[in-house]
Amino acid sequence: MLAALLSFLHLMAFAIGLAAIHFRARLLGSALDAARLRLVFKADTYWAVAGVLWLATGPWRAFGPVEKGTAFYMGTWLFHLKLTLFVVVLLLEIRPMLTLLRWRRIVASGGTPDTSKARVLAIFSHVELTLVVLIALVASFMARGFGQRTG
Repeated sequence: MLAALLSFLHLMAFAIGLAAIHFRARLLGSALDAARLRLVFKADTYWAVAGVLWLATGPWRAFGPVEKGTAFYMGTWLFHLKLTLFVVVLLLEIRPMLTLLRWRRIVASGGTPDTSKARVLAIFSHVELTLVVLIALVASFMARGFGQRTG
């Protein structure tokens, strides 16, 4: 039952994350007024929730006793590709995360942030969105046993 629950949470992270990063990218690519900026922050919060779910469930599934076992995951180049893509998403997220945290602080103190770099953050978000879709594709092949090293 734990394996099914972890799998569900991992998949929910995908659903939440895909929608959140898509909306964040679209919003950042448009003119930002106070209302749209609040929506950017909301989408960004959901993106963070997805990230936390992935970070909580992924290692547990891959290295804990509830799934196919560490040997299965470490024995496929697709798992290494999936992890590499995830790390790239994390690295790409540093700039948007820091910028949006700064903007949140400015708005919380009653100020108006300089959003002139929003379109650049939109590009980062679109790239992250593409990588998340690729991660799902790799995961689908991996789950079907493709990429296993043989003897």
